[in-house]
Amino acid sequence: MKTVSVENAVAMIPDGAILMIGGFMAVGTPERLIDELVRQGKRNLTVIANDTAIPGRGIGKLVDKGLVSRAVTSHIGLNPETQRQMLDRKMTVDLVPQGTLIERIRAGGFGLGGILTPTGVGTIVEQGKQKIDVNGKSYLVETALRADFALVNAFLADYLGNLSYALTARNFNPVIAMAADTTIVTAEHIVPVGLIAPDHVVTPAPLVDYLVANG
Repeated sequence: MKTVSVENAVAMIPDGAILMIGGFMAVGTPERLIDELVRQGKRNLTVIANDTAIPGRGIGKLVDKGLVSRAVTSHIGLNPETQRQMLDRKMTVDLVPQGTLIERIRAGGFGLGGILTPTGVGTIVEQGKQKIDVNGKSYLVETALRADFALVNAFLADYLGNLSYALTARNFNPVIAMAADTTIVTAEHIVPVGLIAPDHVVTPAPLVDYLVANG
C-alpha cells in the first residue's frame, strides 16, 4: 500500500476506465476522488455503483459534467440528469436489481464466474441471458462484475491500509474493494497501526493499493 496525493491518485485513472464507486445516495462516497476526477476531466468513464446520487453530489457530479458514458446501477430515480442523458442516448444505463448488482460484484471479488438468481425470471430482465433449472426452479445466470479501479471511502484507515467504516456509510465500499484491479481509498481519519482493533477491521490492508493522504 502506498500513500499518495489525491491528484496523483486520480492521475493514474485513464479516460475510458471502468470504476466501481462506493456510496448509497452519496453517503459513503469518496467525494475528494470524485471532485478530482471532475477537475482532471476524466472522460468516457464506466461507473458501477448502487446509484448515481443527485445532481451536484457524489457520482452526480460526474454525470453533471458528462464524464460518464455508461452506468451499471440499481437506481437513477433521484437523478434527473442521468435520466435525461440516458433518454438523449448520451449515456448507456444498465439497470440491475440491487441485490443482483452487489452479488455480481461480490462474485467478481471472490473469483467466481457469476451467480444464479431467480430475480427477473419471466420478465424483460431475462432477455439475452442464460437460464437454467436447479431442483425444478428457474434461475438466471448473472455474470460477475469487476473494474479497473475501486474508489472507496472509509471512516478509519491506519498506516498499513486496514479500513473500518461508519454505520451505513459502509454500504458497497468493502465489497467493491475486493473486485477491482486497483483499490484507491480516502478516509475521514488516518490513524496509527493498532488503533483499529483487529475485529473492527472490515477491509484488510492487502486489499488496498493506494491511500489518499489527508490535508
